[in-house]
Amino acid sequence: MLGNQSRWPAKSMAILLIASFMLVLLSACGQNGNQQVSESAADINPKKVALTTAGKPNSNKPNSDEELVKELPGFKNVYKEANGVKLHYVEGGKGEPLFILPGWPVTWYSFSKMMPELAKNYHVYVVEYRGMGSSDKPQSGYDKKTMAKDIYELAKALGYKSINIAGHDIGATIAYAYAANYPQATKKVVLMDASHPNENFLKIPILPPAGVYDESNPERAKFYWWFATNTIPGLSEQMLQGKQLDLVYNWIYDYMGYTKNALSKKEREVYLAAYSQPDALRAGNEWYKSFRDDIETFKTYKPLSVPALGIAGVSGYGMLEQFLNEHAPNSKTVKLEKTGHWIMEENPKAAIKLFREFFQ
Repeated sequence: MLGNQSRWPAKSMAILLIASFMLVLLSACGQNGNQQVSESAADINPKKVALTTAGKPNSNKPNSDEELVKELPGFKNVYKEANGVKLHYVEGGKGEPLFILPGWPVTWYSFSKMMPELAKNYHVYVVEYRGMGSSDKPQSGYDKKTMAKDIYELAKALGYKSINIAGHDIGATIAYAYAANYPQATKKVVLMDASHPNENFLKIPILPPAGVYDESNPERAKFYWWFATNTIPGLSEQMLQGKQLDLVYNWIYDYMGYTKNALSKKEREVYLAAYSQPDALRAGNEWYKSFRDDIETFKTYKPLSVPALGIAGVSGYGMLEQFLNEHAPNSKTVKLEKTGHWIMEENPKAAIKLFREFFQ
């Protein structure tokens, strides 16, 4: 039909153009109407408020840092520049310094069940590193060596020559890089359910192995398809808007727990609100886009010289134990039974006990 378009009378062409314009206008009106309906519903649901305000600041709302820290007496929000980026952390307690780095797609709040008990023995700093939560989200610097330098410079700025450090998920990759690059500034290190990117990451198949989606088996192996998805330039940022963010992240929260209710409604709301903020999706994806560079950098590291502890859920134990056995001679790995990836929320008492025994 397009090939015969030049034969159409001018009057017919004008009618066609007007009709096309009217269709576009009606479509836009329909979208605006749907948006108004969803915004009205969001007014009575804090979760939907967070999701339908993607890209807008979320301060002074129920899930803001200012409100959440009130749940933890003795803790406070702090912002400090280190290595050229402004970092947000939640600080409390007395004793030896213990820096804790959360994972994806969660925030500092993921350690809220552990922080009060740990603060009885340590000066706790739960740091939202480059790209997370209320910290800066620059365009570059997401390789784990640079992010480890951020933490090193932060510790120095706070007056520490050496610290204890622990990390979960992406936070574990940074904690390992910290210990590898700054052994003189590391007392002990804990990795929770994740290792530093290494050549085994390149062996993850493109198709899921059998059984990884068998919901009847809570101890099934997991298939990390988002390792690839999060590296596609711009895709997640365009796809995961509003309810789509809710859908995908809740699926991951369910999938990576030992049971589907591993994370509470409140915890999910906090995390979804944080990742719907400006640049949050882009910055979170940058942690994954750097994995190939991280793997190459890892080849230059010597085995860890500092004491290391691995804490893993039932599905993450095998890989973490193998990694630490090969690359951290002075290490041990503990498997927490009936526990999934969200160790801090699913089994905080066991994690607190292991922290105290190891860091004493």
